[in-house]
Amino acid sequence: MKGESVEVTNRFVTQDEVKSRLAELEERIAAACQRSNRKREDVKIIAVTKYIDVPAIGEVLQAGLTHIGENRVQDALPKYEAYTDQAIWHFIGHLQTNKVKEVIGKFTYIHSLDRMSLAEEINRRAQAMGLIVPCFLQINISGEETKFGLDPNDVLAFVQEISNMKHISIKGLMTMAPIVDNVEDTRPVFRGLRQWQERLQALGLPNITVEELSMGMSGDFEIAIEEGATFVRLGSVLVRPS
Repeated sequence: MKGESVEVTNRFVTQDEVKSRLAELEERIAAACQRSNRKREDVKIIAVTKYIDVPAIGEVLQAGLTHIGENRVQDALPKYEAYTDQAIWHFIGHLQTNKVKEVIGKFTYIHSLDRMSLAEEINRRAQAMGLIVPCFLQINISGEETKFGLDPNDVLAFVQEISNMKHISIKGLMTMAPIVDNVEDTRPVFRGLRQWQERLQALGLPNITVEELSMGMSGDFEIAIEEGATFVRLGSVLVRPS
């Protein structure tokens, strides 16, 4: 979303709190996998840690979570510096072009590639560093103006152009569903992203493998799993302070 304002005064969560929530979530994830005839190991949890401060990251890691997702560069960097090699880091928020230099080389994945100027800057800086940056294309399947992401009508032209960028590897797709009263209404959004995955894989373009789907958050992750999510981004139900 372009703006989600959540005020949190206590920014610490304990290992025991995370373990307790994780146990409940594991049951729900396993049930969603069973309903959709999927293997549990095919779905990975990204702990979205924007709600907590640096010391609490250690509690999350000790609870057994290894994938950490952050939305804002300025908040993420102190956490990265404190726990660099202990986590797999995902940048999941909107990425400004002038912040690329602070993200590549640190974050394993960038989930929010949504425009050509950003692709060009990632590729340029990655080339200078001798890196190939794994990215997810963010597609605005729902069409909401409040969300970032590529318009679906622009996806094919976009991937054809960036397939020639040798320092970007498109590992997957990402989307965000609208907030709805009936969570079942999110299903067409997640299904739409999976259909884009199938279309792009069929093209066989270089550097466009799209084997991952980053979709599903605290309120709708079970539907996302049923529709093929391989990464679910869980914040409030998992690591938000009590």
